[in-house]
Amino acid sequence: MPTATTRIVRIGNSRGFRVPKILLDQADLPDEVELRAEPGRLVVTAARAARAGWEDAAQQMHARMDDELLDPDQATSFDEQEWTW
Repeated sequence: MPTATTRIVRIGNSRGFRVPKILLDQADLPDEVELRAEPGRLVVTAARAARAGWEDAAQQMHARMDDELLDPDQATSFDEQEWTW
């Protein structure tokens, strides 16, 4: 597995570093990544799509009959006086 040493440099008010192409190729990361700090390291992972896994979770909730509304229906004045079918 390839390794590289680099320096952390100032970039405006932030700090950053360049990642060598060979490491990016080896990691096969997409253009958008997530960063997580752990003691002594930064962990870079592929960003998950927004709402990833929500469909499966909703189907599992439905199978357990755990997908009912938490609050009871409450009619408003619009519902009672203005709304027509």
